[in-house]
Amino acid sequence: MNIIKDKDWDTLRRQYSWVADMDGVPQSPVHHAEGDVATHTQMVLAALRSLPAYQALPAEAQEILWTAALLHDVEKRSTTFTEPDGSIVSPGHARKGALTARYLLYAQFGTGFTMREQIVNLVRYHGLPLWVMHKPDPQKALLEASLHVNTELLYLLAQADVLGRICADQSEMLERIEFFKAYCIEQDCWAKAYSFSSGLARFRYFRQQNSASPQYQPYDDTTCTVIVLCGLPGMGKDNYIQKTCKDWPQVCPDAIRRQHRLKPEDRSANGWVAQQAKEQARVNLRAGRDFVWNATNITRQMRNQLVDLFVSYGARVELVYIERPRASWEQQNAARTAAVPAAVLEKMLRKLEVPQLSEAHGVTYLCG
Repeated sequence: MNIIKDKDWDTLRRQYSWVADMDGVPQSPVHHAEGDVATHTQMVLAALRSLPAYQALPAEAQEILWTAALLHDVEKRSTTFTEPDGSIVSPGHARKGALTARYLLYAQFGTGFTMREQIVNLVRYHGLPLWVMHKPDPQKALLEASLHVNTELLYLLAQADVLGRICADQSEMLERIEFFKAYCIEQDCWAKAYSFSSGLARFRYFRQQNSASPQYQPYDDTTCTVIVLCGLPGMGKDNYIQKTCKDWPQVCPDAIRRQHRLKPEDRSANGWVAQQAKEQARVNLRAGRDFVWNATNITRQMRNQLVDLFVSYGARVELVYIERPRASWEQQNAARTAAVPAAVLEKMLRKLEVPQLSEAHGVTYLCG
């Protein structure tokens, strides 16, 4: 599948504003003596195509890598500034770029979920091969990345990223990337996700600051299960409940709003609604009773707050992410009794963070 059929740079600039925006975005002359982001990105794409390992990949993997290379610095346009000492920096451009990549691939190109998320996470982690050993816990950083992205493709993107620039320390950086490959092989996550013995083992490993070995299998002392639904409004969360767990107690902040006749746009009531919902959850948690938390939960911060609460009562947390193609999503939302305005949906889509396997005991993706 070709996400972008015509890969000529001038055509890309004319067709897509986010490509044109790369022109003139400055970079550090120490690390990028080649010039602006547009120049660097073109050099990265050329370097990628020249790699024998890239040429040997299946067509779909090549498309994933090429698209990730095109997008890897897309948000330097919004994050670049000059420090008082004259240094040019772009903090957070990979994280923000991942959000932009997800939005573009879903809304503009209709890319399938699995392929899209590989590209998104290549953008998100493209700097990891250079910096993994500088992380507070290199092993944990590597194993978490391996759950979300193919480390072999990440290695190739990092190679192209370094080859597609002019800098004095290029050889040193390429050596660091080779070390990343060796570290992946040593940690048994080269070109595959690290395999934990169970969802519980995986969750405990990433949740605890001073983790035991990733091979450790903890005792399962969970007392109940909480299904946390995740997805934009109109994606089908209520339908999921009706089909799979309609007899479970349900905690739904929107239902609390409706019960008390609070308007969705009344943000002053958000705190009160959240507290009411959490108290309903605590009633179920104290009783050791399975239940469903029905809300959008589209950011990791939202989900982490809920997971912290539920786990503190001994619950097992299962995240269920639901997504439909844009056309059917818009139709489903329009058919709802209380349809969410298009402008609100657009804003939420741009903030969407798909749940990751490290966030809970289990994560299920229902996309299609």
